[in-house]
Amino acid sequence: MQRFFILSSIVFFCFILWIIYLANTGSSSIFFELVRSIPYGDKLGHISLFGILSLIIILSTKGKSFSAGKLNIYCGALIVFMFALTEEISQAFISSRTFDTTDLVADIIGISLSAAICRVFFSRKKEANP
Repeated sequence: MQRFFILSSIVFFCFILWIIYLANTGSSSIFFELVRSIPYGDKLGHISLFGILSLIIILSTKGKSFSAGKLNIYCGALIVFMFALTEEISQAFISSRTFDTTDLVADIIGISLSAAICRVFFSRKKEANP
């Protein structure tokens, strides 16, 4: 099962890189048309893409985490956040893109939702296997 999550993480990350490439080059895609047809589609897309990526990376790292004060942070969630932050900032330097803080907020919402889901999953798993 672990190999499945690792492979899924790699494949989904490559999918996101492809979407970013299309957006950076100003290419059209059925995905972009779908996003435009849904109210708040862009923000829902950010929540979904980065949420799914976070979920499968957290699972592929078996929930590895570290403490920062009172917070327990999943390494997978931090990795995805750093990627999302870098990608959003890079848009300020690409003529066909624009930096949008609400996109970053949507990314953080997706990452946070995945971390919450994983927290429940791992706590139930721990309770089942004391």
